[in-house]
Amino acid sequence: IDVLQVREPGLEAGALYALVAELVSITGGSSTRVVVNDRVDVAIAAGAAGVHLKGTSLSAARVRALSPQGFLIGCSVHDVRAAHDAAAHVDYLIAGSVFPTISKADETAWLGVEGLNAIVRAVSVPVLGIGGITVGRASDVAQSGAAGVAGIGLFIGEVGSRIGPNADAGPGRCLAVALDETTRALRAGFDTTRRPS
Repeated sequence: IDVLQVREPGLEAGALYALVAELVSITGGSSTRVVVNDRVDVAIAAGAAGVHLKGTSLSAARVRALSPQGFLIGCSVHDVRAAHDAAAHVDYLIAGSVFPTISKADETAWLGVEGLNAIVRAVSVPVLGIGGITVGRASDVAQSGAAGVAGIGLFIGEVGSRIGPNADAGPGRCLAVALDETTRALRAGFDTTRRPS
């Protein structure tokens, strides 16, 4: 896992700080970087590698001006204009939703592979696809020119599902999938020999 994004909007600052600091400690010495969703203050205080900004967060330009040297900044985008506006101040973008997803069940419009490709072509920073990502769709996302994928359900499966990795979890519970197996399969979909030039 290249980047582990801590996305816990319901936690108060002290509890979020403790969680992030623990994850930074656990991942220390590895290539995995921890970023905190939206909380620049907690990310800096806990020694995280960076922050991931929502579309409604502080501007990436403002965060860049306030953050230490080498601080990783990512941003979520949903269209080419937002991607273009953020790209000059971020290290990466996460674009979505690419496909229909349970986490955004009310959403009726998706980027699709074509929309993701339009965002990738519009910016010079790496773009990750998110939303409805599965191992089977990874090669389609790679063909769009995206640098990788981001996901939640991809790594925990559907909560209370009757099939898949969480079939025995029961309603309202989930079990982690085998990360090594999942990441190997995802990386295979991004084999550079199959990507467009």
